[in-house]
Amino acid sequence: MKNLSVTTFINILFTQAIIILLITFFVFISWDKERRKLEEISHYKLIADAFLSNVQLNPTEEKLEIFYENFSVKQIDVVKTQKKIKKDGKTIFEGKSIYGKVRVFEISGEHVIYVQRLGYNLMLSDDRPTNYNFKIAISIGILLILSLLLLYIAILKKLYPLKQLHKEIEEFAKGNMDVKITYQNDDEIGKIAKNFDDAILHIKELISSKNLFMRNMMHELKTPITKGRIVVESIDDEMVKGILIRAFERMNELIKELAQVERVTTRNFVPLIEPTTLNKVIEESQHMLMDDIKKIVIDVKNITFQTDYRLLALAIKNLLDNGIKYSIDKQVKLEAKDWKLIKIISKGDGLQYPLAYYTEPFSQEEKRSEGFGLGLYIVHSILKKLKYTLGYRYQDGENIFAIISDTKNNQIGNI
Repeated sequence: MKNLSVTTFINILFTQAIIILLITFFVFISWDKERRKLEEISHYKLIADAFLSNVQLNPTEEKLEIFYENFSVKQIDVVKTQKKIKKDGKTIFEGKSIYGKVRVFEISGEHVIYVQRLGYNLMLSDDRPTNYNFKIAISIGILLILSLLLLYIAILKKLYPLKQLHKEIEEFAKGNMDVKITYQNDDEIGKIAKNFDDAILHIKELISSKNLFMRNMMHELKTPITKGRIVVESIDDEMVKGILIRAFERMNELIKELAQVERVTTRNFVPLIEPTTLNKVIEESQHMLMDDIKKIVIDVKNITFQTDYRLLALAIKNLLDNGIKYSIDKQVKLEAKDWKLIKIISKGDGLQYPLAYYTEPFSQEEKRSEGFGLGLYIVHSILKKLKYTLGYRYQDGENIFAIISDTKNNQIGNI
């Protein structure tokens, strides 16, 4: 029941209510029909017994009129009625006594009583006033069912904007930033829709502001880097020149990484999945690390698989960089026997908090005491896009980070 949508719950609730009401309604009709049938039989039997008893006493016309009035019957023509009975009459009751015989017929919805006693024939019609109790009960039942249906339709109509709001929120969740949340009424659903629409506008403004800041920052950084790179070429000392060139190239790589991160973290980003090899990914990671490749021990089996190799290389590069930076011997081991499991191992102290603590975005940077900045956040964002999972465990004085292909598994248990 907890996972049922509001609309489904209401559908079930009203369906059950209408079914119960209909069952009750038909049971009542059936019961009332039987009850009225028994009452009529008892009534006609009483008339038969009373009339035959009175006829034996040869009552006067005046006494017969009193009898007719007491039992709400009136005398009708025998011959004409018999013709009608032969044509479409139906016997609904037949009674005998020592005084004679009584039969009750139904003709076109009306009841007639035929009395026979020693050749004495009498035809009486039931003159009781129409009983509207049954019709009233039927009308009330139909009215209740219609009221329930109208209430059901009214509730669904009231909830329709919520269903529409859900669709629009789903569109926004898929990355459609241009979705417009529609709202017409000023009820609770309308207020939620309006607040959500305001939130979308605010988010779009923040994203636009962030993108503008990142573009301006990268543009402003590229200008002095380019100028510095040009000036470096005029330096005669080859050792100093080499150091400066590598520094400027490193800055360029950082700018490229920032641009890559900016691209990866957008909702509508789709990785470029193509065939590659594990060696190609590792080589790209080493290229990004530059001089730090000497501090890496590589034990990799070359395997062909499909992924966005640049993004996966960037994730591995960040893990290698962190491994070198925080290991006690400034060494890190890269191990991969299969593309489904890539391990980065380094010696050092274990993480103080769970891994999820360190994969938070940079807004939580002030909480981190181990010096992990955007590195693991970038890794986590990239792997999520590539349908990988980042795992971690600490064993025998070693930090073991793992890139796992099964996104359902957030543990690295057997690595």
